[in-house]
Amino acid sequence: MAIGLTEEHEALADAVRGWAERNAPVDVVRATLDAKEEARPAFWSGLADQGLLGLHVPEEYGGQGAGLLELAVALEELGRAVVPGPFLPTVLASAALLRAEQAAKAHAELLPGLADGSLIGALSLAGGLTGHHADGGLTISGTAEPVLGAGLADVIVLPVATDDGEEWVAVDAARLTVTPVKSLDRTRRVARVSADGVTVPADRILTGLTGPEVLDLAALLLGAEAAGLADWCVTTAAEYAKVRVQFGRPIGQFQGVKHKCARMLIELEKARAAVWDAARASDDAADESAFAAGVAAAVAPDAALRCARDCIQVLGGIGFTWEHEAHLYLRRASTLRALLGPGKEWAGSVARLALDGVRRAVEVELDEDTEPLRNRIRTEVGQLAAITDDRERHATMGDEGWVFPHLPRPWGKAASPMEQVLILQELRAAKVKGPQLGIGAWVVPSLVTYGTPEQQERWLAPTLRGELVWCQLFSEPGAGSDLASLQMRAERVEGGWRLTGQKIWTSIAQRAEWAICVARTSVEPKKHDGITYFVVDMKAEGVDVRPLRELTGDAMFNEVFLDGVFVPDDQVVGVVGQGWKVARNTLSNERVQLSSGQGLGAGTKELLGFFQGKDLDPVALADLGGLLCQGQAIDLLGLRLTLKQISGAEPGAEASVRKLLGVQYNQEVADFIWEAQGAVAAEEEPGQATNIWARYMLFSRSMTIYGGTTEVQLNVIAERLLGLPRDPEPGK
Repeated sequence: MAIGLTEEHEALADAVRGWAERNAPVDVVRATLDAKEEARPAFWSGLADQGLLGLHVPEEYGGQGAGLLELAVALEELGRAVVPGPFLPTVLASAALLRAEQAAKAHAELLPGLADGSLIGALSLAGGLTGHHADGGLTISGTAEPVLGAGLADVIVLPVATDDGEEWVAVDAARLTVTPVKSLDRTRRVARVSADGVTVPADRILTGLTGPEVLDLAALLLGAEAAGLADWCVTTAAEYAKVRVQFGRPIGQFQGVKHKCARMLIELEKARAAVWDAARASDDAADESAFAAGVAAAVAPDAALRCARDCIQVLGGIGFTWEHEAHLYLRRASTLRALLGPGKEWAGSVARLALDGVRRAVEVELDEDTEPLRNRIRTEVGQLAAITDDRERHATMGDEGWVFPHLPRPWGKAASPMEQVLILQELRAAKVKGPQLGIGAWVVPSLVTYGTPEQQERWLAPTLRGELVWCQLFSEPGAGSDLASLQMRAERVEGGWRLTGQKIWTSIAQRAEWAICVARTSVEPKKHDGITYFVVDMKAEGVDVRPLRELTGDAMFNEVFLDGVFVPDDQVVGVVGQGWKVARNTLSNERVQLSSGQGLGAGTKELLGFFQGKDLDPVALADLGGLLCQGQAIDLLGLRLTLKQISGAEPGAEASVRKLLGVQYNQEVADFIWEAQGAVAAEEEPGQATNIWARYMLFSRSMTIYGGTTEVQLNVIAERLLGLPRDPEPGK
């Protein structure tokens, strides 16, 4: 997904990408590398004619009257093409000018020119200037360095330290001493800006503009360009990995390369989500806006820098050459990170805000035209809430389709994605909880899709009411993530099948009444063929459940031995020999469920609860903030997926991205809290408060294993989203 999600944003992105391909191809970019002096790009007037410089500027000043989100969409595409020149400095300056509350004359004088390209702007994020008030103006002196784009600027927005605090001014560049300096990013250079007793008139003092506000704007706009840089790096690395052959096969088939590319994509998606939310929050309350901008500043530039570095690694020697474009992206990404300041400092600011109670809610905001539907749902949910007996309420919810509202009737409500969101919101608001289905939640969709009417009638209704406990007999000692290698035999007998073999890692098998089970009914050349999907009665003769004590000391998992267990024909789900299709349906529903943020273990709530009121040093604060940014990005990825579904798009392997991030996050949070206890972390006293963090830490090791290991998920991401070649078949 790009930063923009709507059709309008996609159209804007396509238009900007097309413009960049025509007007700023790689030869135009490369021409700026060895130029002695930075010059206004030949395409500058054409860029202005497209209206891009004024996307965010109100129409009264000659702009397009859109917003910062639209500007971020354009910046992502321009960053993707590493377009040279002062677009970013100019729009950053005009965006800051617009934030000044009492600068009507400056707005009228400067914004039209910045929007139509007749003026070039720049803005300094560096201090160094001091000033004193005299005769209604402000006399400034000092040096600010480095200032992005100052060498080409006509007007420069600067922070000035005064006796009254920091103030911001807009100064004509001709009144300042601007000295170009050798720049890391040669396609868009920085300069030194000095003033020696320059008087700034009162109408150029940007009253109401604050340093934190400017930094938040910079985090958003620089972060948007960083996302575009990361996008190019991910695409370039993946495309090269598909065609570069070493040791007789494409390097993208080697898991080391495949996983590196997958992790690059994950960083990109986090960056896009964070920048998207910062743009949405730009007009919200100051604390919320600062929180969202802090997340974007911590995540997006780091993502661009990591992707640029990893892209060069995947490219190998060719990536280290001057002739390849990769170093342009590394230079640009490095510059963005340096100008915004260390990501750890931004993460620390996010942690401080969170510990002070600032939150950035991650929820779907629906249009007013959904209110009639919401009111109807609210009334019906109110009737559910009035049922005080849990069992009766769960039965009603199951029978009326509330448990899985997206399923077809009578098992669900055939609800659209938007209606599903409304149902979830109203159930939460009324504190109405449905039955806990456990493994049954993964079974239901498969029975709806592949079950016979008799099977659906037999198992779906009681499962949806929460009356049946299920387990999953999939994994075997030699077939975990490689489920197609399973060996359990199913032999044909009169009236059904007899199953023989061993299953392992089966959760709650000791309590389950029914199990879904895959077994091999024939040996086929393709190992996915010849597998059949059964429903097994866990009380049947020949079923032997043996608990496995885990490293936590508990026994949630089990070994299950089936010794000639009879399963009648009417308990085969789907077509005999084609059970892999049914199993994949179950597994895909498992992964979507696990990626929905409803995992086990410690999360953001526990993280903030543990550190509330504690005195943290800067290192611990930055580490805490880094985890909080990670958690926020994960939630935002889920929100963006939901919004795409509401718009009619089908979710794909992106769910694997969120699942992978989610379980890793739970694991990292558990480890972080446990370690933060200090020496007391060495104590494990069952039943005591101190023990809960040890239990979280120990249990979290399972999170990157169950539901598809981290390594398998990385393969899924690389192969399905990036199109990298699948692993070779054994022996081939």
